[in-house]
Amino acid sequence: MFRVIRISILLLFVHPVFAQKGKPLRIGIAGLTHTHVHWLLGSAARGEVEIVGIAESNPDLAKRYLTQYKMDMRLLYNSLPEMLQKTKPEAVAAFGSIEEHLAVVQNCAPAGVHVMVEKPLAVSLDHAMQMKELAVKHKIHLLTNYETTWYATNHKTFDLVTKDSAIGRIRKMVVHDGHEGPKEIGVNKEFLDWLTDPVANGGGALMDFGCYGANLVTWLMAGQRPESVLAIARQYKPQIYPKVDDDATILVQYPGMQAVIQASWNWPFSRKDMEVYGETGYVFSDNKADLRFRFKTDTLERRSALPPLAAPFDDPFAYFAGVVRGSIRIPPYDPSSLENNMIVMEILEAAKKSAREGRKVMLQ
Repeated sequence: MFRVIRISILLLFVHPVFAQKGKPLRIGIAGLTHTHVHWLLGSAARGEVEIVGIAESNPDLAKRYLTQYKMDMRLLYNSLPEMLQKTKPEAVAAFGSIEEHLAVVQNCAPAGVHVMVEKPLAVSLDHAMQMKELAVKHKIHLLTNYETTWYATNHKTFDLVTKDSAIGRIRKMVVHDGHEGPKEIGVNKEFLDWLTDPVANGGGALMDFGCYGANLVTWLMAGQRPESVLAIARQYKPQIYPKVDDDATILVQYPGMQAVIQASWNWPFSRKDMEVYGETGYVFSDNKADLRFRFKTDTLERRSALPPLAAPFDDPFAYFAGVVRGSIRIPPYDPSSLENNMIVMEILEAAKKSAREGRKVMLQ
């Protein structure tokens, strides 16, 4: 049995490599205030994408980052419309505040420019619906990037649970995400200013980290909309985060299954892990590489250390390039997909309402 599982785990990584034929994807950057932009600035050297323009109105921030990565200052534009007009990118990656995502799509979609935003999709369900309408109307891809999408353990969990039925029907999921707090871990001022603003971020820890759990749950539940959402949001550190919650617990109820999403800026250390319990076993994704599982025939828990996913499934921008080029077709309710993230926004909107009103919110 162990040998079969080990072979299965290894086979997960024998993906066909979708070569990026021809020139790299011409990509623009909308904003630099979200520090996840370092991911793109650093991974552009892989060759799947070419950064052709950067829209950022803060010249000091832009100079700091472009100098760090030895990039030409002529890539910098003061506004997104100017950058789009001058550089004609095929796609844009958004790294401003979450509130700015709508404006990015409003500018890009009519020009036929594909968009990838950092999680979550939007600050509200209303913004998300406007973004979806624009994406559908203008036939662009609108993807959402989560760090956990590129975890080998999460993909192996998905395969074991949904394809192999290794643990029977899912009964409970528990997802933990967060860190000690954005100020405590030392995020820069430009990021901290909007991350802790209820308008620019749509909330605090509930939005910042609750979206991860909602995204993974929606993926493993094959896009099923939940019956109800019940949430509690807390302020344990109002002296640091006076305007937003810094801790949230979200209970997402499905027929026969419950998901517990724990999002916090109060963990003693950074974490992004998931527990999936079924009728006959469990699978724990401890981080991007370490997997634990126990099936019905096992007397003890087993562990596996997984290698990274094969390119281009190991990098959001290589994946984005493949989607735009047509070499990658997004599976239904894939973590990056618009259909998944519209349900994520339903869950987050209901969670905010539940926490505010102190009651369960029905979705069906």
